[in-house]
Amino acid sequence: MKSAANTFRVADRERLKPRHTLAWMLLAAVVTGGTHAQTFYPAPVSETPESWFESGQAELERALQRTQNTHQAKNIILFVGDGMGISTVTAARIFAGQLQGSAGEENSLSFERFPAVALSKTYNTNQQTSDSAGTATAMMAGIKTRAGVIGVNQIADRANCQSSLGTEVPSLMQQAAERGLATGFVTTTRITHATPAATYAHTPERDWENNSALPEEAVQHGCKDIAQQLIEFSYGNGINVALGGGIEQFMPVGKNDPVTGREGLRTDERDLTLEWTDRYDNSAFIWNKEQLAAVDVNNTRHLLGLFSRSQMDYAYDRSDANNSQPDLPSMTETAIKLLQAQSGDNGFFLMVEAGRIDHAHHAGNAFRALYDTQELSDAVETAMALTSEQDTLIIVTADHSHSLTIGGYSTRGNPILGAAVTNDDHGHANDEHSLALDNMPYTTLGYRDGPGFAEDVGGDVRYTVPAAPGRHDLSNVDPTHPDFHQEALVPLQSEGHAGEDVGIYARGPWSHLFHSTHEQHYIYHVMRHAYGW
Repeated sequence: MKSAANTFRVADRERLKPRHTLAWMLLAAVVTGGTHAQTFYPAPVSETPESWFESGQAELERALQRTQNTHQAKNIILFVGDGMGISTVTAARIFAGQLQGSAGEENSLSFERFPAVALSKTYNTNQQTSDSAGTATAMMAGIKTRAGVIGVNQIADRANCQSSLGTEVPSLMQQAAERGLATGFVTTTRITHATPAATYAHTPERDWENNSALPEEAVQHGCKDIAQQLIEFSYGNGINVALGGGIEQFMPVGKNDPVTGREGLRTDERDLTLEWTDRYDNSAFIWNKEQLAAVDVNNTRHLLGLFSRSQMDYAYDRSDANNSQPDLPSMTETAIKLLQAQSGDNGFFLMVEAGRIDHAHHAGNAFRALYDTQELSDAVETAMALTSEQDTLIIVTADHSHSLTIGGYSTRGNPILGAAVTNDDHGHANDEHSLALDNMPYTTLGYRDGPGFAEDVGGDVRYTVPAAPGRHDLSNVDPTHPDFHQEALVPLQSEGHAGEDVGIYARGPWSHLFHSTHEQHYIYHVMRHAYGW
Protein backbone atom coordinates (compact mmCIF):
# COMPACT_ATOMS: atom_id res chain seq x y z
CA MET A 1 0.00 0.00 0.00
CA LYS A 2 1.24 3.47 -0.86
CA SER A 3 0.94 6.17 1.80
CA ALA A 4 -0.36 9.62 0.98
CA ALA A 5 3.15 10.96 1.43
CA ASN A 6 4.38 8.69 -1.34
CA THR A 7 2.67 10.82 -4.01
CA PHE A 8 3.46 14.46 -4.71
CA ARG A 9 0.69 16.97 -4.29
CA VAL A 10 -0.46 18.63 -7.50
CA ALA A 11 0.56 22.00 -6.07
CA ASP A 12 4.09 20.70 -5.52
CA ARG A 13 4.39 19.67 -9.17
CA GLU A 14 3.04 23.01 -10.35
CA ARG A 15 5.57 24.95 -8.33
CA LEU A 16 8.54 23.52 -10.19
CA LYS A 17 7.01 22.76 -13.56
CA PRO A 18 8.17 25.96 -15.36
CA ARG A 19 11.83 25.23 -14.67
CA HIS A 20 12.00 21.49 -14.34
CA THR A 21 9.30 19.81 -16.38
CA LEU A 22 11.49 16.90 -17.53
CA ALA A 23 12.95 16.47 -14.08
CA TRP A 24 9.52 16.23 -12.53
CA MET A 25 8.56 13.54 -15.02
CA LEU A 26 11.61 11.55 -14.00
CA LEU A 27 11.04 12.20 -10.32
CA ALA A 28 7.45 11.09 -10.60
CA ALA A 29 8.73 7.83 -12.08
CA VAL A 30 10.95 7.45 -9.05
CA VAL A 31 8.20 7.70 -6.48
CA THR A 32 4.90 6.63 -7.99
CA GLY A 33 5.90 3.01 -8.19
CA GLY A 34 6.45 2.79 -4.45
CA THR A 35 9.63 2.53 -2.43
CA HIS A 36 10.83 -0.73 -4.03
CA ALA A 37 10.35 0.47 -7.61
CA GLN A 38 12.77 3.38 -7.59
CA THR A 39 13.99 4.60 -10.97
CA PHE A 40 17.52 5.96 -11.31
CA TYR A 41 18.72 9.06 -13.12
CA PRO A 42 20.83 8.05 -16.14
CA ALA A 43 24.54 8.69 -16.40
CA PRO A 44 25.57 10.59 -19.57
CA VAL A 45 25.69 8.25 -22.56
CA SER A 46 28.98 9.85 -23.59
CA GLU A 47 30.81 8.41 -20.59
CA THR A 48 33.41 5.87 -21.68
CA PRO A 49 36.85 4.90 -20.35
CA GLU A 50 38.30 7.04 -23.13
CA SER A 51 36.11 10.04 -22.26
CA TRP A 52 37.23 9.96 -18.63
CA PHE A 53 40.89 10.01 -19.65
CA GLU A 54 40.31 12.76 -22.21
CA SER A 55 38.38 14.92 -19.77
CA GLY A 56 41.20 14.63 -17.26
CA GLN A 57 43.72 15.72 -19.88
CA ALA A 58 41.49 18.61 -20.94
CA GLU A 59 41.22 19.83 -17.36
CA LEU A 60 44.98 19.68 -17.01
CA GLU A 61 45.41 21.74 -20.16
CA ARG A 62 43.02 24.37 -18.82
CA ALA A 63 44.93 24.50 -15.55
CA LEU A 64 48.24 24.96 -17.38
CA GLN A 65 46.81 27.93 -19.26
CA ARG A 66 45.76 29.77 -16.10
CA THR A 67 47.35 33.11 -15.39
CA GLN A 68 47.21 35.26 -12.29
CA ASN A 69 44.97 38.32 -12.43
CA THR A 70 46.74 41.07 -10.48
CA HIS A 71 44.59 43.96 -11.60
CA GLN A 72 43.16 46.18 -8.90
CA ALA A 73 39.58 45.15 -8.24
CA LYS A 74 37.02 47.81 -9.04
CA ASN A 75 34.19 45.76 -7.61
CA ILE A 76 33.89 42.95 -5.07
CA ILE A 77 30.89 40.68 -4.56
CA LEU A 78 30.94 38.37 -1.55
CA PHE A 79 28.39 35.55 -1.67
CA VAL A 80 27.68 33.77 1.61
CA GLY A 81 25.73 30.54 1.66
CA ASP A 82 24.72 30.46 5.30
CA GLY A 83 25.35 26.92 6.52
CA MET A 84 26.60 25.78 3.10
CA GLY A 85 29.16 23.19 4.12
CA ILE A 86 30.98 20.85 1.76
CA SER A 87 28.33 18.14 2.10
CA THR A 88 25.64 20.70 1.22
CA VAL A 89 27.52 21.78 -1.91
CA THR A 90 28.00 18.15 -2.98
CA ALA A 91 24.37 17.21 -2.38
CA ALA A 92 23.11 20.39 -4.07
CA ARG A 93 25.28 19.72 -7.12
CA ILE A 94 23.69 16.28 -7.48
CA PHE A 95 20.22 17.64 -6.70
CA ALA A 96 20.51 20.36 -9.36
CA GLY A 97 21.75 17.87 -11.95
CA GLN A 98 18.94 15.46 -11.21
CA LEU A 99 16.35 18.23 -11.55
CA GLN A 100 17.66 18.56 -15.11
CA GLY A 101 17.32 14.82 -15.69
CA SER A 102 20.95 13.69 -15.37
CA ALA A 103 22.61 11.39 -12.87
CA GLY A 104 23.81 14.51 -11.05
CA GLU A 105 27.19 13.47 -9.72
CA GLU A 106 28.96 14.87 -12.77
CA ASN A 107 27.18 18.23 -12.44
CA SER A 108 28.82 21.40 -11.10
CA LEU A 109 27.28 24.43 -9.45
CA SER A 110 28.28 27.73 -11.04
CA PHE A 111 30.88 28.67 -8.44
CA GLU A 112 32.47 25.22 -8.43
CA ARG A 113 33.93 26.11 -11.81
CA PHE A 114 35.83 29.08 -10.35
CA PRO A 115 39.62 28.81 -10.78
CA ALA A 116 40.53 29.41 -7.13
CA VAL A 117 39.31 27.06 -4.40
CA ALA A 118 40.44 26.95 -0.76
CA LEU A 119 39.16 26.07 2.69
CA SER A 120 38.09 28.30 5.57
CA LYS A 121 38.45 27.46 9.27
CA THR A 122 35.28 28.72 10.90
CA TYR A 123 35.72 28.45 14.67
CA ASN A 124 34.96 31.44 16.91
CA THR A 125 37.38 32.62 19.58
CA ASN A 126 35.19 30.94 22.21
CA GLN A 127 33.55 28.04 20.31
CA GLN A 128 34.78 25.09 18.25
CA THR A 129 31.52 25.12 16.30
CA SER A 130 30.66 28.65 15.28
CA ASP A 131 27.61 30.82 14.82
CA SER A 132 26.85 33.26 12.02
CA ALA A 133 27.48 36.46 13.97
CA GLY A 134 31.09 35.79 14.86
CA THR A 135 31.90 34.26 11.48
CA ALA A 136 30.31 37.10 9.51
CA THR A 137 32.31 39.56 11.58
CA ALA A 138 35.47 37.62 10.74
CA MET A 139 34.81 37.93 7.01
CA MET A 140 33.69 41.56 7.16
CA ALA A 141 36.14 42.98 9.72
CA GLY A 142 39.25 40.83 9.43
CA ILE A 143 39.41 39.45 12.99
CA LYS A 144 37.98 36.42 14.72
CA THR A 145 35.63 37.13 17.61
CA ARG A 146 33.09 35.51 19.92
CA ALA A 147 29.93 33.75 18.87
CA GLY A 148 26.83 35.91 19.02
CA VAL A 149 28.52 39.31 18.67
CA ILE A 150 28.58 41.51 15.58
CA GLY A 151 31.21 44.05 14.60
CA VAL A 152 32.99 43.98 17.98
CA ASN A 153 36.13 42.17 19.04
CA GLN A 154 36.51 39.25 21.44
CA ILE A 155 37.06 41.48 24.47
CA ALA A 156 33.33 42.27 24.51
CA ASP A 157 31.13 39.93 26.50
CA ARG A 158 28.03 38.75 24.70
CA ALA A 159 24.85 40.66 25.62
CA ASN A 160 26.77 43.18 27.75
CA CYS A 161 26.63 46.65 26.26
CA GLN A 162 29.11 48.30 28.62
CA SER A 163 31.77 45.68 27.91
CA SER A 164 31.46 46.29 24.17
CA LEU A 165 32.05 50.04 24.24
CA GLY A 166 35.32 50.77 22.45
CA THR A 167 35.60 47.27 20.99
CA GLU A 168 33.93 48.13 17.66
CA VAL A 169 35.80 47.10 14.52
CA PRO A 170 35.06 48.69 11.12
CA SER A 171 33.57 46.53 8.39
CA LEU A 172 34.78 46.38 4.81
CA MET A 173 31.47 47.90 3.68
CA GLN A 174 31.89 50.85 6.01
CA GLN A 175 35.43 51.37 4.73
CA ALA A 176 34.27 51.05 1.13
CA ALA A 177 31.58 53.68 1.64
CA GLU A 178 34.10 56.06 3.19
CA ARG A 179 36.26 55.67 0.09
CA GLY A 180 33.40 56.64 -2.20
CA LEU A 181 32.37 53.18 -3.39
CA ALA A 182 28.73 52.29 -3.80
CA THR A 183 27.71 49.69 -1.22
CA GLY A 184 24.93 47.26 -0.48
CA PHE A 185 23.76 43.84 0.58
CA VAL A 186 21.10 41.31 -0.36
CA THR A 187 19.78 38.52 1.85
CA THR A 188 16.91 36.07 2.13
CA THR A 189 16.86 36.49 5.91
CA ARG A 190 15.83 39.53 7.91
CA ILE A 191 18.21 42.31 6.94
CA THR A 192 18.93 42.72 10.66
CA HIS A 193 19.98 39.07 10.90
CA ALA A 194 23.56 38.19 11.83
CA THR A 195 25.25 37.96 8.41
CA PRO A 196 23.85 41.13 6.80
CA ALA A 197 24.14 43.02 10.09
CA ALA A 198 27.89 42.39 10.11
CA THR A 199 28.24 44.64 7.07
CA TYR A 200 26.99 47.73 8.94
CA ALA A 201 26.34 47.18 12.67
CA HIS A 202 28.21 46.88 15.97
CA THR A 203 26.55 45.07 18.85
CA PRO A 204 27.44 42.54 21.55
CA GLU A 205 24.17 40.69 20.97
CA ARG A 206 22.92 39.52 17.58
CA ASP A 207 19.34 39.35 18.87
CA TRP A 208 19.11 43.10 19.53
CA GLU A 209 17.43 43.60 16.16
CA ASN A 210 14.91 46.27 17.23
CA ASN A 211 14.68 48.58 20.23
CA SER A 212 12.17 46.41 22.09
CA ALA A 213 14.84 43.70 22.32
CA LEU A 214 17.31 45.94 24.14
CA PRO A 215 17.65 45.26 27.88
CA GLU A 216 17.78 48.17 30.30
CA GLU A 217 21.55 47.84 30.66
CA ALA A 218 22.00 48.34 26.93
CA VAL A 219 19.73 51.37 26.89
CA GLN A 220 21.53 52.96 29.83
CA HIS A 221 24.93 52.58 28.18
CA GLY A 222 23.84 53.82 24.76
CA CYS A 223 23.80 50.68 22.64
CA LYS A 224 21.58 50.95 19.56
CA ASP A 225 19.48 48.23 18.00
CA ILE A 226 20.58 46.79 14.67
CA ALA A 227 17.72 48.23 12.57
CA GLN A 228 18.43 51.72 13.90
CA GLN A 229 22.11 51.34 13.01
CA LEU A 230 21.15 50.50 9.43
CA ILE A 231 19.09 53.66 9.06
CA GLU A 232 21.74 55.80 10.76
CA PHE A 233 24.67 54.40 8.75
CA SER A 234 26.97 57.43 8.61
CA TYR A 235 29.81 56.31 6.35
CA GLY A 236 30.38 57.99 2.98
CA ASN A 237 27.16 58.47 1.08
CA GLY A 238 25.38 55.76 3.02
CA ILE A 239 24.12 52.33 1.99
CA ASN A 240 22.87 52.19 -1.59
CA VAL A 241 21.06 48.85 -1.53
CA ALA A 242 19.51 46.84 1.32
CA LEU A 243 17.22 44.02 0.21
CA GLY A 244 15.74 41.16 2.24
CA GLY A 245 13.14 40.45 4.89
CA GLY A 246 12.27 41.61 8.38
CA ILE A 247 9.93 44.58 8.07
CA GLU A 248 8.68 43.92 11.62
CA GLN A 249 11.99 45.24 12.96
CA PHE A 250 11.47 48.61 11.25
CA MET A 251 7.82 49.35 12.00
CA PRO A 252 6.35 50.58 15.30
CA VAL A 253 3.74 48.93 17.45
CA GLY A 254 0.34 50.24 16.40
CA LYS A 255 1.22 50.70 12.74
CA ASN A 256 0.56 47.97 10.19
CA ASP A 257 3.21 47.03 7.65
CA PRO A 258 2.38 46.94 3.91
CA VAL A 259 3.57 43.33 3.55
CA THR A 260 1.28 41.49 5.96
CA GLY A 261 -0.93 44.20 7.45
CA ARG A 262 0.36 43.41 10.95
CA GLU A 263 1.84 45.91 13.37
CA GLY A 264 5.56 46.22 13.90
CA LEU A 265 7.71 45.40 16.93
CA ARG A 266 9.30 48.76 17.70
CA THR A 267 8.22 50.50 20.92
CA ASP A 268 9.89 53.85 20.16
CA GLU A 269 7.16 54.97 17.72
CA ARG A 270 9.73 55.18 14.90
CA ASP A 271 8.88 54.02 11.38
CA LEU A 272 12.35 53.39 10.00
CA THR A 273 11.06 52.80 6.47
CA LEU A 274 9.93 56.43 6.38
CA GLU A 275 13.20 57.55 7.93
CA TRP A 276 15.05 55.82 5.08
CA THR A 277 13.29 57.85 2.40
CA ASP A 278 13.55 61.03 4.49
CA ARG A 279 17.28 60.50 5.05
CA TYR A 280 18.30 59.97 1.43
CA ASP A 281 17.53 61.93 -1.71
CA ASN A 282 16.48 59.85 -4.73
CA SER A 283 15.59 56.94 -2.44
CA ALA A 284 12.87 54.31 -2.49
CA PHE A 285 11.26 51.77 -0.20
CA ILE A 286 9.68 48.68 -1.80
CA TRP A 287 8.03 45.49 -0.48
CA ASN A 288 7.18 43.09 -3.36
CA LYS A 289 8.70 41.61 -6.51
CA GLU A 290 6.65 43.78 -8.87
CA GLN A 291 8.08 46.91 -7.28
CA LEU A 292 11.57 45.45 -7.44
CA ALA A 293 11.19 44.81 -11.18
CA ALA A 294 10.05 48.42 -11.67
CA VAL A 295 13.01 50.05 -9.88
CA ASP A 296 14.73 52.72 -11.99
CA VAL A 297 18.34 51.84 -11.16
CA ASN A 298 19.69 54.90 -12.94
CA ASN A 299 17.72 57.35 -10.82
CA THR A 300 17.49 55.52 -7.49
CA ARG A 301 20.52 56.09 -5.31
CA HIS A 302 19.30 54.37 -2.14
CA LEU A 303 16.98 51.36 -2.24
CA LEU A 304 15.44 49.61 0.78
CA GLY A 305 13.43 46.46 0.08
CA LEU A 306 11.68 44.52 2.84
CA PHE A 307 9.72 41.65 1.31
CA SER A 308 8.52 39.72 4.35
CA ARG A 309 7.57 40.23 7.95
CA SER A 310 10.46 38.12 9.24
CA GLN A 311 12.63 35.78 7.18
CA MET A 312 11.84 35.53 3.49
CA ASP A 313 10.27 32.28 2.31
CA TYR A 314 12.43 29.40 1.18
CA ALA A 315 13.37 29.47 -2.50
CA TYR A 316 11.11 26.51 -3.28
CA ASP A 317 8.12 28.28 -1.76
CA ARG A 318 8.99 31.57 -3.48
CA SER A 319 8.95 29.74 -6.82
CA ASP A 320 5.16 29.68 -6.57
CA ALA A 321 3.84 32.24 -9.07
CA ASN A 322 1.45 33.59 -6.44
CA ASN A 323 4.26 34.40 -4.02
CA SER A 324 4.96 38.15 -3.86
CA GLN A 325 8.59 37.79 -2.78
CA PRO A 326 11.39 38.07 -5.36
CA ASP A 327 14.02 35.39 -5.90
CA LEU A 328 17.68 35.80 -5.04
CA PRO A 329 18.91 36.16 -8.65
CA SER A 330 16.42 39.01 -9.24
CA MET A 331 17.51 40.84 -6.10
CA THR A 332 21.15 40.30 -7.02
CA GLU A 333 20.57 41.64 -10.52
CA THR A 334 18.83 44.79 -9.31
CA ALA A 335 21.49 45.39 -6.69
CA ILE A 336 24.38 45.05 -9.14
CA LYS A 337 22.75 47.24 -11.78
CA LEU A 338 21.95 49.96 -9.23
CA LEU A 339 25.45 49.86 -7.76
CA GLN A 340 27.00 50.00 -11.20
CA ALA A 341 24.85 52.99 -12.12
CA GLN A 342 25.59 54.86 -8.90
CA SER A 343 29.27 54.03 -8.43
CA GLY A 344 30.70 55.68 -11.53
CA ASP A 345 34.43 55.00 -11.74
CA ASN A 346 34.71 54.25 -8.02
CA GLY A 347 33.32 50.71 -8.09
CA PHE A 348 31.19 48.94 -5.52
CA PHE A 349 31.01 46.38 -2.75
CA LEU A 350 28.09 43.95 -2.49
CA MET A 351 27.39 41.12 -0.05
CA VAL A 352 24.78 38.53 -1.08
CA GLU A 353 23.54 35.96 1.42
CA ALA A 354 21.49 32.84 0.78
CA GLY A 355 20.50 32.77 4.41
CA ARG A 356 17.77 30.18 4.47
CA ILE A 357 20.03 27.26 3.58
CA ASP A 358 20.86 27.42 7.26
CA HIS A 359 17.25 27.48 8.43
CA ALA A 360 16.21 24.51 6.33
CA HIS A 361 19.10 22.53 7.77
CA HIS A 362 18.09 23.54 11.30
CA ALA A 363 14.68 22.05 10.50
CA GLY A 364 16.25 18.84 9.18
CA ASN A 365 14.67 19.54 5.76
CA ALA A 366 17.36 18.77 3.18
CA PHE A 367 15.08 19.44 0.19
CA ARG A 368 14.72 23.14 0.93
CA ALA A 369 18.37 23.50 1.94
CA LEU A 370 19.48 22.10 -1.41
CA TYR A 371 16.92 24.14 -3.34
CA ASP A 372 18.18 27.34 -1.70
CA THR A 373 21.76 26.33 -2.49
CA GLN A 374 20.80 25.91 -6.13
CA GLU A 375 19.25 29.39 -6.04
CA LEU A 376 22.53 30.78 -4.71
CA SER A 377 24.29 29.14 -7.66
CA ASP A 378 21.83 30.85 -10.00
CA ALA A 379 22.49 34.21 -8.32
CA VAL A 380 26.23 33.72 -8.84
CA GLU A 381 25.54 33.04 -12.52
CA THR A 382 23.66 36.35 -12.64
CA ALA A 383 26.59 38.20 -11.09
CA MET A 384 29.02 36.61 -13.52
CA ALA A 385 26.90 37.70 -16.48
CA LEU A 386 26.70 41.31 -15.25
CA THR A 387 30.38 41.82 -14.40
CA SER A 388 33.83 41.30 -15.88
CA GLU A 389 36.33 38.85 -14.46
CA GLN A 390 39.02 41.41 -15.22
CA ASP A 391 37.85 43.98 -12.66
CA THR A 392 35.39 42.19 -10.36
CA LEU A 393 36.42 39.79 -7.62
CA ILE A 394 33.62 37.32 -6.84
CA ILE A 395 33.98 35.16 -3.72
CA VAL A 396 31.57 32.41 -2.73
CA THR A 397 31.87 30.87 0.71
CA ALA A 398 29.95 29.87 3.83
CA ASP A 399 30.01 31.09 7.39
CA HIS A 400 29.84 27.57 8.83
CA SER A 401 28.71 24.06 8.00
CA HIS A 402 25.86 21.80 9.16
CA SER A 403 25.64 18.20 10.30
CA LEU A 404 24.23 16.95 6.98
CA THR A 405 25.86 13.68 5.93
CA ILE A 406 25.97 11.76 2.64
CA GLY A 407 26.37 8.02 2.93
CA GLY A 408 24.90 4.61 2.29
CA TYR A 409 26.99 3.52 -0.75
CA SER A 410 24.16 4.44 -3.13
CA THR A 411 24.54 3.48 -6.77
CA ARG A 412 25.24 6.11 -9.41
CA GLY A 413 22.17 8.19 -10.24
CA ASN A 414 20.24 7.21 -7.13
CA PRO A 415 18.00 10.16 -6.16
CA ILE A 416 20.07 12.20 -3.73
CA LEU A 417 16.99 12.68 -1.53
CA GLY A 418 15.87 9.07 -1.91
CA ALA A 419 16.36 5.86 -0.01
CA ALA A 420 19.71 4.20 -0.57
CA VAL A 421 20.10 1.55 -3.26
CA THR A 422 23.51 -0.11 -3.33
CA ASN A 423 25.30 -2.24 -5.93
CA ASP A 424 25.53 -6.01 -6.04
CA ASP A 425 28.74 -8.04 -5.90
CA HIS A 426 29.37 -7.34 -9.58
CA GLY A 427 28.99 -3.55 -9.24
CA HIS A 428 25.50 -3.27 -10.69
CA ALA A 429 22.50 -1.65 -9.02
CA ASN A 430 20.32 -3.84 -6.86
CA ASP A 431 16.63 -3.90 -7.63
CA GLU A 432 15.54 -3.14 -4.07
CA HIS A 433 16.40 -0.58 -1.44
CA SER A 434 19.16 -1.43 0.96
CA LEU A 435 18.09 -2.35 4.47
CA ALA A 436 19.81 -1.50 7.72
CA LEU A 437 20.35 -4.07 10.46
CA ASP A 438 16.84 -3.28 11.69
CA ASN A 439 15.47 -4.39 8.29
CA MET A 440 14.29 -0.89 7.37
CA PRO A 441 15.34 1.33 4.42
CA TYR A 442 17.53 4.37 5.02
CA THR A 443 18.14 7.56 3.06
CA THR A 444 21.36 8.76 1.47
CA LEU A 445 21.11 12.06 3.36
CA GLY A 446 20.76 12.32 7.11
CA TYR A 447 21.54 14.58 10.06
CA ARG A 448 23.61 13.91 13.13
CA ASP A 449 21.08 15.71 15.32
CA GLY A 450 17.88 17.71 15.17
CA PRO A 451 14.11 17.23 15.33
CA GLY A 452 14.20 14.14 13.16
CA PHE A 453 11.79 12.36 10.87
CA ALA A 454 8.60 13.93 9.54
CA GLU A 455 6.64 13.10 6.40
CA ASP A 456 4.58 16.07 5.17
CA VAL A 457 4.11 18.69 7.85
CA GLY A 458 3.33 21.73 5.70
CA GLY A 459 3.69 25.32 6.86
CA ASP A 460 6.96 26.74 8.15
CA VAL A 461 9.19 23.69 8.25
CA ARG A 462 11.38 25.15 10.96
CA TYR A 463 8.71 25.36 13.62
CA THR A 464 6.10 22.72 12.91
CA VAL A 465 8.22 19.57 12.90
CA PRO A 466 7.41 17.09 15.67
CA ALA A 467 10.51 15.72 17.38
CA ALA A 468 10.84 12.13 16.18
CA PRO A 469 14.51 11.10 16.28
CA GLY A 470 15.83 7.64 15.70
CA ARG A 471 14.92 5.08 13.05
CA HIS A 472 11.58 4.98 11.25
CA ASP A 473 10.18 2.59 8.69
CA LEU A 474 10.42 4.43 5.38
CA SER A 475 9.07 1.55 3.31
CA ASN A 476 5.93 3.47 2.36
CA VAL A 477 7.26 7.01 2.69
CA ASP A 478 8.51 9.30 -0.07
CA PRO A 479 11.77 10.85 1.23
CA THR A 480 12.04 13.06 -1.87
CA HIS A 481 8.92 15.00 -0.90
CA PRO A 482 9.71 18.70 -0.27
CA ASP A 483 8.32 18.48 3.27
CA PHE A 484 10.14 15.30 4.26
CA HIS A 485 12.55 15.71 7.15
CA GLN A 486 15.52 13.38 7.33
CA GLU A 487 16.10 11.11 10.29
CA ALA A 488 18.40 12.30 13.09
CA LEU A 489 20.40 10.42 15.70
CA VAL A 490 20.56 12.93 18.56
CA PRO A 491 17.18 14.48 19.49
CA LEU A 492 17.42 18.25 19.51
CA GLN A 493 14.75 20.89 18.91
CA SER A 494 16.86 22.33 16.10
CA GLU A 495 19.60 20.64 14.06
CA GLY A 496 22.95 22.21 14.83
CA HIS A 497 25.89 23.72 13.00
CA ALA A 498 28.98 21.64 12.26
CA GLY A 499 32.55 22.67 12.90
CA GLU A 500 34.43 21.42 9.85
CA ASP A 501 36.02 23.70 7.27
CA VAL A 502 33.94 25.22 4.48
CA GLY A 503 34.86 26.04 0.90
CA ILE A 504 36.06 29.32 -0.59
CA TYR A 505 35.51 29.70 -4.34
CA ALA A 506 36.82 32.77 -6.13
CA ARG A 507 37.41 34.35 -9.54
CA GLY A 508 38.70 37.74 -10.63
CA PRO A 509 41.51 40.02 -9.42
CA TRP A 510 43.75 38.42 -6.80
CA SER A 511 41.53 35.37 -6.49
CA HIS A 512 44.68 33.23 -6.61
CA LEU A 513 45.41 34.39 -3.06
CA PHE A 514 42.91 31.77 -1.97
CA HIS A 515 45.21 28.78 -2.18
CA SER A 516 45.28 26.82 1.06
CA THR A 517 43.43 26.18 4.32
CA HIS A 518 42.88 29.69 5.64
CA GLU A 519 41.59 31.24 8.81
CA GLN A 520 38.18 32.69 8.00
CA HIS A 521 39.16 36.31 8.69
CA TYR A 522 41.75 36.03 5.90
CA ILE A 523 38.89 36.57 3.43
CA TYR A 524 38.64 40.21 4.55
CA HIS A 525 42.36 40.76 4.03
CA VAL A 526 42.24 39.39 0.47
CA MET A 527 39.31 41.68 -0.37
CA ARG A 528 41.10 44.68 1.08
CA HIS A 529 44.26 43.85 -0.88
CA ALA A 530 42.29 43.34 -4.08
CA TYR A 531 40.90 46.87 -3.73
CA GLY A 532 44.47 48.15 -3.41
CA TRP A 533 43.92 49.67 0.03
